[in-house]
Amino acid sequence: MAGSKPGARGPSASGAVARKASDDRLFRQLVEGVTDYAIFLLSPDGIIRTWNAGAERIKLYSRAEAIGQHFSIFYTPEDKALGVPQRALNTALTEGKFEAESWRVRKDGSRFWASVVMDRVVDEKGALIGLVKLTRDLSERRAAQEALRQSEERFGILVQGVTDYAIYMLDPEGRITNWNAGGQRIKGYLPAEVLNQHFSMFYTAEDRATDLPRRALATAEREGRYEAEGLRVRKDGTTFWAGVVIDAIRDDQGKLVGFAKVTRDLTERRATEEQLRQAQKMEAVGQLTGGIAHDFNNLLTIITNNADLLTQPNLEEKARRRLLDGIQRAAERGARLTQQLLAFARRQPLRPQVHSVRALIGNFEAVLRRAITEPTRIMIELDDAPDFTRIDAPQFEAALLNLVVNARDALPTGGTITIKTAVERIETPPPTVRDLAPGDYVAVSVLDTGTGMSPDTMSHAFEPFFTTKEIGKGSGLGLSQVYGFVTQSGGRVHLESKLGGGTRITLYLPVDAGAQQSAARDGDADIERSPIVLVVEDDADVLDSTITMLAALGFEVLTAGDGPAALNRLRRERRIDLLFTDVVMPRGMNGVELAREARALRPEIKVLLASGYPMSALSSEQGLTDEFAFISKPYRWADLSDRLRALRDAG
Repeated sequence: MAGSKPGARGPSASGAVARKASDDRLFRQLVEGVTDYAIFLLSPDGIIRTWNAGAERIKLYSRAEAIGQHFSIFYTPEDKALGVPQRALNTALTEGKFEAESWRVRKDGSRFWASVVMDRVVDEKGALIGLVKLTRDLSERRAAQEALRQSEERFGILVQGVTDYAIYMLDPEGRITNWNAGGQRIKGYLPAEVLNQHFSMFYTAEDRATDLPRRALATAEREGRYEAEGLRVRKDGTTFWAGVVIDAIRDDQGKLVGFAKVTRDLTERRATEEQLRQAQKMEAVGQLTGGIAHDFNNLLTIITNNADLLTQPNLEEKARRRLLDGIQRAAERGARLTQQLLAFARRQPLRPQVHSVRALIGNFEAVLRRAITEPTRIMIELDDAPDFTRIDAPQFEAALLNLVVNARDALPTGGTITIKTAVERIETPPPTVRDLAPGDYVAVSVLDTGTGMSPDTMSHAFEPFFTTKEIGKGSGLGLSQVYGFVTQSGGRVHLESKLGGGTRITLYLPVDAGAQQSAARDGDADIERSPIVLVVEDDADVLDSTITMLAALGFEVLTAGDGPAALNRLRRERRIDLLFTDVVMPRGMNGVELAREARALRPEIKVLLASGYPMSALSSEQGLTDEFAFISKPYRWADLSDRLRALRDAG
């Protein structure tokens, strides 16, 4: 550059120097303003050269009091006597950094737990300037850690001291990681004998053969907890009745880190409960004996009195027939009573065959609906899944009817009864049916919104002749028949109820594996299955007759009492092939409107309308057109068969 003196700085160089000076001042102001950290500079021999606001707040020395002092004034007398400050200084000077946590002393003599870092500082040419020292007060964190440590220590002492419960941890694979005194007392093993062993060592050979330990951990991992009672094995080979709880333990990210397992020896309690059960059985036997004596005495009274009257001379034929009819009815009542007793005792002769529960309920639906009256409503929700089980169909229908009648009687002012079916895989049975073996079951539930049962009533519900109804309103054998039939069929009954909160009774019937597999191979039994028809009819007698005819024609029948109920079933059950509905319907929606709604919902569904009015009258009053097939009432079996065949062929 012309006119420039050698070595002179141009505008850009002077600007850079000015910016650096400005940045240095800004950085210095930033450091001096920090209050959470003590940040200051030491000379190579440890003399304090700078002091920030954080140092003043943490260590209580003012800038004037600290600058020029040796940094060892912050160390405890014990550390100074051991030469700790000088060693820290030497480490930072020789290695470039020193880092530690230890006690430090404030101006007022109080101590705090400090995190300390010292870094060596050099200039641009590598010459040593000094050391920058950063200190943070960690007293609160240390106090919290110490409190946690002490709490865990006390908890550990508490757990180790418990002798009534075996309390120990498992890793995610089920290996034992610790052992308390209760585990040693109950199971007989010393810690060294069980640590790192799999917890299945406490299970019986039968439970290990069914993979129960693995299934228990899987349930705890999936649901958070597994709870059960069962036999467990001590070190000496003896067994005891155990109450077991397994809880899944997860870290902050939700990862499974292990399981907490608590086991209690319930052998004595179980023995007490067994004694109580025996006492209750004796009470039930007494009640059973009294009930049988009462009912049979009534029947024998009728038979003996009528037989005596039949010996009278000059008895009119009409009177003689009336007396014989009375004897016949009494004998039939005695036969029914005997059959119910055999059902409870699981001694009745069953004729089990493979049936679809959904089909049985559908064909029996009209009878169930006739068993209830307004304002009580019945809702039926049947699962579409294949639900084959091996049962005696008439006994199943009798059991279902008993449940519906009981539910109806629990609804004195009306309410809702719901029948549901589902196919369930049972891994952990409900507490009230612990002896239910793991497997696949058809679950048939009857729910009501009625008065419910007290715990005492629930404990006697399945006993023969036990009833809460008025005298003459029931024999007390309905639920005992249900219990006997289901148990004899290899299933179990689960009762849930709450006083004032309704009742739910679930029948668990074993799935017939062979039939289920065949259904799966055939695409859920769609191949060769019976066509399903939904009958919508509000007249119970007409409904009953129609169901009989349709069943004879090979249909599986479902029913609904009005249009809204029919639409609900169509939404829920996708396998319905045909809608057969009366045109004149209650509750605002006629059959034509229902048919159009059904077609909008299921375009492929076939529809057959029926009415006692001629089609010409319905065309003007109900909007009926030739868009749907129609049959006039009264229709005969042959007429109905022709209409259905025409619909099938058209499809």
